[in-house]
Amino acid sequence: MSADASPHDGAFVEPAYGQRSLGDVVPAVALALGLPGPPPPTDLVLPEAPSYVVFLVDGMGANLLRRYAHAAPYLSSLLTEPATAGVPSTTATSLTSLGTALTPGVHGLVGYTSRIPGTDRLLNALQWSKDIDPHEWQPNTTTFQALRSAGHPVTVINKREYAGSGLTEAAHRGADYRGADKVGERIAAALSASAEPGSITYLYDGDLDWTGHRHGVASSPWLQQLSMIDSEAEQLREELPRPVRLLVIADHGMIDAGPDDRTDVDAVDGLRDGVALLGGEARFRHLYCHRGAVDDVIATWRESLGDKAEVLSREDAIGRGWFGPVSPPVLPRLGDVIVAGRGTHAVMSSVSFPYETTLVGLHGSLTPDEMYIPILID
Repeated sequence: MSADASPHDGAFVEPAYGQRSLGDVVPAVALALGLPGPPPPTDLVLPEAPSYVVFLVDGMGANLLRRYAHAAPYLSSLLTEPATAGVPSTTATSLTSLGTALTPGVHGLVGYTSRIPGTDRLLNALQWSKDIDPHEWQPNTTTFQALRSAGHPVTVINKREYAGSGLTEAAHRGADYRGADKVGERIAAALSASAEPGSITYLYDGDLDWTGHRHGVASSPWLQQLSMIDSEAEQLREELPRPVRLLVIADHGMIDAGPDDRTDVDAVDGLRDGVALLGGEARFRHLYCHRGAVDDVIATWRESLGDKAEVLSREDAIGRGWFGPVSPPVLPRLGDVIVAGRGTHAVMSSVSFPYETTLVGLHGSLTPDEMYIPILID
């Protein structure tokens, strides 16, 4: 499919695990630095350099950057072939794929919310839960741990409030964490960290995603925020020594779901029948069903949603390769039924997820605007 295909055509983009996906970025950087060791092989090839700075802009999909290039002249000038997010195309899943180089089915962060096996509770992967040990939920060695243990400098630069959070521990443990709340702090920290030969410096900016959720893609606030991100990236490039490579990526894109393009499961008779627990998010729902109810739930949801969503059994979604290989502990975290929004349709719950009903921009499904992410090198 063309990278600039519209989300309205209903087509899906399959994740390019092992080839050109978010999980391939750190292994490709390690190879470009000439670092021997543990990261898995990848088809993604990056130019050689003495050090790399990896700047992840939350929510800056490749299609969005191309479509609104006038707001980001520097970043859009670097556009080439996009990569893909994993599935679902959501922050917690993507950041963990980046930090572990593993597919969602192995690292186990399979959505914004997912069932805690053996309970009737959901783990919110962004807010986390104090009674869930992130080292047990995601027990695999991160690429940052592996690189640091081999003697290579790895630094994460992010807001101070995220230091030691559940998601940080699950996705990025092992790196030297530097708290930086403002743009100037982030740039200064990146300059300092990247001065070490053979270093990988990762920094994160979540403001574009925040703006898109609240105001929508292409809104005036979103375009202004994209312009600010463009200036931040360009300033970072100007301050870095030329041999150091700047790699700008994203974790997912975003679509706008209008008020007439939403289904509230609590307002449609039958959609809650057989569903013990509703998880995921508006563009990618995990349905955890009562025993023996899966077939009826699939039939009911397909009849109700029609071509507005793809409704699959867990086994069918796994068979399509959406999550990559799935390890046994991760299997029950996936819904018995998976509902992925087509076009710009969202599946809301005014009872279980009232906050989501206030959002304009959404992500999580497999449309081009959500799945394609930029790989920008300067």
